[in-house]
Amino acid sequence: MTATSNELTAPSRGVVAAFRHSMPRDEFFAGLYILGCANGLLGRFIQSLHFDGWTGAILAVDINLIVLFAAFAGVSALLGEKKDDIRAADFAVAVIFLGLVSLPIFALSWVAVTALSLYILLFANDGSERRRGALILLALTVPMLWSRLLFQFFAKTILDVDATLVAWLLGTERVGNMVGFADGSGYMVVLPACSSLANMSLAFLCWVSITQWAKHRWSAMDLVWSSLACASVIIVNVTRISLMGVSRGHYEAIHNQWGDLVVNSLMLGLMVGFSVLGARRELFSRT
Repeated sequence: MTATSNELTAPSRGVVAAFRHSMPRDEFFAGLYILGCANGLLGRFIQSLHFDGWTGAILAVDINLIVLFAAFAGVSALLGEKKDDIRAADFAVAVIFLGLVSLPIFALSWVAVTALSLYILLFANDGSERRRGALILLALTVPMLWSRLLFQFFAKTILDVDATLVAWLLGTERVGNMVGFADGSGYMVVLPACSSLANMSLAFLCWVSITQWAKHRWSAMDLVWSSLACASVIIVNVTRISLMGVSRGHYEAIHNQWGDLVVNSLMLGLMVGFSVLGARRELFSRT
């Protein structure tokens, strides 16, 4: 029995050992990340397609630029790491990761990306490039999943804050998340899609992606630049809603896909601008 057992287990051990040496550890992690991000982004695209049609899905600037750049920067950072071998614990994490990604719930792909990032940061953090990649991809899960879950629990409070700021700028009455038009023609509703929280999470992702990709060294000034990136998108978002609240005519002229494209482009420019200013020393030293 002992000889037969050894004969059966020896080939399987040989396969595992061969696979462990078949690719570098960071390419193994990168492959998992690519699979998880692709599946999660597919779900986000299908959702946008369902609610906004092809035009809305294509014009979603936040998805097409910030999110895709973050995914690229995170994976490319991993591929630049040293070439050490895959470890036994990595296989266990990969099995859990693939189990979550294979389920027909796209949000679980971001749970898998979060878990893999935490595993790398806590237990496989033996390389600066690997750490940077994991930080970027962990930040990617914030706007894609965690800020949305946070909104589900605190939707009323978050919308009330936006509505309060808009009502203060317009000088009109607020009832919950409804704000009166400045011309007295009725009320507009501040919907979840107009919340400043989603824009803040994208600003946070933009900041982390650019600074980590540039190999920026953290300092106290980073709090200033990152706060400016987040505050700028809140100001733009609240200003946009306030302009819509001037009258019904303003609302119809601004609240459409092209109006969203202009505002999103402006917010994108501010996010990137403040992030680049924060990492300007490392970015411009490369040129």
